[in-house]
Amino acid sequence: MSETHEDPLATLLRLRASIDNIDAALVYMLAERFRCTKQVGELKAANDLPPSDPAREELQIARLRELAEQAELDPEFAQKWFRFVVAEVIQHHQQAAGGN
Repeated sequence: MSETHEDPLATLLRLRASIDNIDAALVYMLAERFRCTKQVGELKAANDLPPSDPAREELQIARLRELAEQAELDPEFAQKWFRFVVAEVIQHHQQAAGGN
């Protein structure tokens, strides 16, 4: 019985290429997310709505933690990522509203 094993260097290069593709997709997805949140910020500013919505943020955290568990990703990591992104979004919304 003959088994073929991929060369470790070839495996490393293949995996790194996959990681690079995933990183590129993440950057483009984040850019699209920020395009949407920019529109939300403009809408909030035009209608004198607060830049943040803590109730929605908590619902989103719960949703993302559940998704992370389903995807076998650490829910704590998903929550940290979300809070990091939301902090940036809120800053953009404050700027759109004429704040700091």
